[in-house]
Order: sequence, then C-alpha cells, then structure tokens
Amino acid sequence: MRTEPLLASRWRRARWLVLAPHADDETLGAGALIAHAAGTGRLAGLVYLTDGTGSHPPGTPRLAAIRRREAQTALRRLGAGDTPIAWLDWRDAHPHAVGSAGFDKEARLLATVMRWRRVDAVAVSDASEAHCDHAAAFALASGAIHHARRRIALFAYHVWSPLDRQRQYLRTPPMLVGRRRQALCAHRSQLTVRLGDGFRLPRARLAMPSSDLLVLREPLR
Repeated sequence: MRTEPLLASRWRRARWLVLAPHADDETLGAGALIAHAAGTGRLAGLVYLTDGTGSHPPGTPRLAAIRRREAQTALRRLGAGDTPIAWLDWRDAHPHAVGSAGFDKEARLLATVMRWRRVDAVAVSDASEAHCDHAAAFALASGAIHHARRRIALFAYHVWSPLDRQRQYLRTPPMLVGRRRQALCAHRSQLTVRLGDGFRLPRARLAMPSSDLLVLREPLR
C-alpha cells in the first residue's frame, strides 16, 4: 500500500467536510483529519447521517439527545468545538434508498451546504463498509457532489472495512498521543453500560492510529 502525506499533496489547502454515519464514526474514521483541518481553519463542517437511536432498545430515554451531546464533546476534544454541525436524523439502519425522493432531497440539501461552505473535499465512510448506514453515507456524499455545481473530491475513510492495498492513500498529520482516545471516550453510551443493554464498541477499538488514511474515490468534477 502506498501513502502520500496530506501536507505534501494537492489537498493540503483543501476545505474539508466530514460526513459520519453515526456519532463516534467521526473519531474512529476521521479524528486525525478533523483535528488537523480544525487546527488549520480548513474544517468546513461535520454532518451526521443518523439520529443514533438504534444503538439501544427502542424507548431508551433521551438517547438521540445524549448521543448528540457525546459527539459535541468528542469534537471539542478534537479541537473542533466551533465547527458547524448538521444532523440529518435518518433512522439507524433504515437509510433512504438511492434514487428515492427522500434520498435526492437530502443529497440536494447537502449539496447546498457544500456550496455555502466552499467545500473542496469530502471525507466519508467507504462504500465497502458492511453496515448499511456507512454505505448510505458514501452514496449520499457522492450524490451531493453530483448536485453541488462545485469542484469537490470525494475521499473515503475506513471504520470497519479493511484498507484497499492496491490504492494510494493520503496520510494525515499525526495527532497528539492519547487525543483520539480521549475523544472516543466521550461516547460513553457506546463504550459503557451507562444506558443499559445496547451496542458496545469493542474495547480493542480504543487502540487507534495517530493518523488517518484517506483514499480518493471520486476526483474533482
């Protein structure tokens, strides 16, 4: 696998938009990119696809609000506390079908955000990810770029899927030791029994690399 430092690439001055399928994916997949782009004034915004209510049994009190607060805390710990955030509030594991009216409406809305915020590059979970929300996030980002009427590149990050050893990746500058772990620990609902039975992120995922690897999936239009 070949890598190129982001700071030595044509994307070193890009304005980034990060699209995360769920709250916690921003840290797992793009935490180093978020920290770098926010620190250099090049983070245009964060977009969360789902409302997060599928991680615990239906009716868990205030789950959506709790997960939003956790994400905001994680972003503060990454140095991106002032970054604009948009929540699309799709139901977990119930994405709009590609080509449906609901999908197209959201893609056009996201395209408007990209134009307003002068986005040059989007980072999103890869289409190869097994979870339907991760694949849907990639499809939505691609669809939005199609409508954006702006030259925008689409990059993918990996949360659960393996790296594509045949492709070249951008490598972000490394984060400070422990910073990404501190950000991930903000997502207490996903790591502990705080809210009772529900999804538990494997503890092994706390051991995360200091840099992100991003693969170009769609070049500038």
